[in-house]
Amino acid sequence: MSDPVIVTDTPFAVTVEEGKTYYWCSCGKSQSQPFCDGSHAGSDFTPIEYTATESKELYFCGCKATKAAPFCDGSHKD
Repeated sequence: MSDPVIVTDTPFAVTVEEGKTYYWCSCGKSQSQPFCDGSHAGSDFTPIEYTATESKELYFCGCKATKAAPFCDGSHKD
């Protein structure tokens, strides 16, 4: 698998907690979107690590085409 699975054409709004580490799914196969559940095993994909510096709502990419991983950059509109 060389191309990620497009999960949705909208971002996932997630309230993150300061100090907590999150692993964004880059392959699109995770059943725990937008986060990794290990479904990428055996592929060229690896999750993207993000540690929250403050508690707030963030928008994680759902189309897997973002250039600002793990966050939405509007690529789903193209």
